[in-house]
Amino acid sequence: MVKNLIRYFKSIHFIKALLVALAMAIPVLLSNYFFDSFDIGFSIALGTIFCAPSDVPGSIKHKFFGIVSSIILTFIITLLIGYSSSYLFVIIPLLIILVFSVSYISVFGFRASLISFAGLLSLVLAFAYQSTAISLLEHSLLIALGGVWYLFLTFLNQILLPAFQTDYLFIELLQKTSGFIKIRGKLLVEVNDRSSLLEQNFKLQIEINELHETIREVILEKRLSSGFSNRTRRQQLIFSKIIEIYELAISNTVDYDKFDTLFKVHPEKIDEFKVLIFEISNRLDHISRVILKEEKFIYNNNFKILLKKIQNHIEIYKVTVGLPESREGTIFLLNFKGYQEKQIRNLVDIVRILENYSKNDKIRAIKDAEQFLTPQDYDLKKLKENFSFKSPIFRHSLRLTLTMLIGFIVGYFIEVQQSYWIILTIIVIMRPSYGLTKQRTKYRVLGTLIGATVGVGIVFLTQNPLIYALIAVFSLVIGFSIVKQNYRNGAAFITLYVIFMYALIHPNILDVIKFRVFDTLIGSLLAYVGNYFFWPAWESKNIKEFFTNSIQSFLGFLKEINTLYHEKGNVSTEYGLARKEVFLQVANLNGAYQRLIQEPKSKQENSATIYDLITICNTYLSSLSSLGMYIRTNETGVAPKQFEIYVKHILTNLEEAINILNNKESSISLENEELDIATRNYEEYFNDLSTQRDDEIEKGVPISNEMRVQLHETQLVYEQVRWLFNLSENLVKSVKKI
Repeated sequence: MVKNLIRYFKSIHFIKALLVALAMAIPVLLSNYFFDSFDIGFSIALGTIFCAPSDVPGSIKHKFFGIVSSIILTFIITLLIGYSSSYLFVIIPLLIILVFSVSYISVFGFRASLISFAGLLSLVLAFAYQSTAISLLEHSLLIALGGVWYLFLTFLNQILLPAFQTDYLFIELLQKTSGFIKIRGKLLVEVNDRSSLLEQNFKLQIEINELHETIREVILEKRLSSGFSNRTRRQQLIFSKIIEIYELAISNTVDYDKFDTLFKVHPEKIDEFKVLIFEISNRLDHISRVILKEEKFIYNNNFKILLKKIQNHIEIYKVTVGLPESREGTIFLLNFKGYQEKQIRNLVDIVRILENYSKNDKIRAIKDAEQFLTPQDYDLKKLKENFSFKSPIFRHSLRLTLTMLIGFIVGYFIEVQQSYWIILTIIVIMRPSYGLTKQRTKYRVLGTLIGATVGVGIVFLTQNPLIYALIAVFSLVIGFSIVKQNYRNGAAFITLYVIFMYALIHPNILDVIKFRVFDTLIGSLLAYVGNYFFWPAWESKNIKEFFTNSIQSFLGFLKEINTLYHEKGNVSTEYGLARKEVFLQVANLNGAYQRLIQEPKSKQENSATIYDLITICNTYLSSLSSLGMYIRTNETGVAPKQFEIYVKHILTNLEEAINILNNKESSISLENEELDIATRNYEEYFNDLSTQRDDEIEKGVPISNEMRVQLHETQLVYEQVRWLFNLSENLVKSVKKI
């Protein structure tokens, strides 16, 4: 409990919330002290609130331009709404134009969507302006000043705590990677139902890939802009090792049906692997705690002991089952053991990097680092390209505009204390996807009710303004810091903040609570109904695009693997980019599937087929990674002709699947005869090697390194390309059904 509390106080979310609270409180206190009025301070505090959403982890450059864009946008909107709000015939068309255009900015990506949210927030709160102490122009300029003030504090925080953001991102990445690996260990021993564990893995993949993108942006752009410092070297190398661990975890492809059959009567062989994988997971979590300064490095020899136990179990399995029957299972276990040994080496490397901070002068920069950054596409052509009902953002912008217009009209004609709370609730809740809007609606209502109930209880206990002020500040910090992790509880604390801030101004606090709840319920209902009925973008209609992108990335990555297998040598930049792209596209696909399963059952068209395709795509990613990892990290022989034939047929199937998804006719067809010949050649070559090895065993000849490499390479590469081909066949069959 205490450790969790300390971790919370050290988190980036708490520090940011504290920064926002200080940025708001200081101007308000100074305004009251020097001018005997809260008006100036409140206007500056509003500017702080508007810019806070744009302050998300990322490069300093993107953060700067994001906050500056929010300042400009909120200044203009506040001015426009302020001058027009008294004229109904002007404000309604202006509201329609502004809501749609500001919401439509989201086509430019995640950071643009946060700037869009800042604009919408300023639009709503512009209706709250009622001051007589300062003019509307002064109010707008003070809001802009508040944004500049927050920008200054953000960069001051960056100077005072330069490593804080990056360290916290690494801590999060290590913990999520640790959880991902632990689930992989559970999958080994689960024999009844692996679907729930696989779905957990899908969710973690989405989160891990998002962290990869953010960390790339932070450390690689830092490297490009300010040079290659020793600290940047260390961060870069640690990051590459964590990615290696993650990729190794994914590339441990297991055909679970075959796996269960092979080791059905020998479960103890698998239990030892689970223990080892759990130990690797625990060590990753331990490293995250070391970076967080919760623990000191603990050294033990568990890995050596566990690897020795596994080796003993493999020898026992080989003797118990007997050759040649045990060969396939033995090779599988040895390869699996090899993967875990690589994981352990990566862990050891991370520990060495962290301990020898000043001794890493030999660490090289990532080749062509700038190419690994996902470019921010702000081309104005995107506005034109997305201006159709095919675009989810276009639909969302229309939906939000109509819903807010209804909310505005309802608030105008119903006698409520703060009618703008209705449209404020709408912009906070409504999201492009139905599932997220539904979830936020539920949590927003629950959070508001909880906050209101607690607020009423406090009001009956005390009417002390000082206590109200302290509760408001405390609730603001807690609410802002947890709202992303726990939206319901965050909404409860933010409700408390709003209630007690108004209590300092309006003496009748119970009326404030009543209208807050009433307006939130109306806004939540409108948001939910609007998202269901107004141009909904059901994920089952859009998921084809995600499948196409994923399969296209498979095609590109397989071509790079094929090139590496033939040409050998160092891994090319093109290979690294293709690998990054395939992980990113499959994570996007998993995200689309998560949104789909949150939608009403009646809208989940072909859900069973889509789930099968999701499983195939994730298995495909694992198999491709496994093949690429083996070729990249092992000495391999000349690529045989049969490998080329398999790759040609796999690529053909992938292209056919893409054509089907794009409603195009495929004119490519290959004869299966050459594939049958390639299969026989692979099997005959492996059988010849096995026979040769059996003869050596009879003569008491120990296995040579060359024989071991040939057996492992033939068995693993053949298994992978055969598996990839079968998956590609299933892929083609399944995409025809959606």
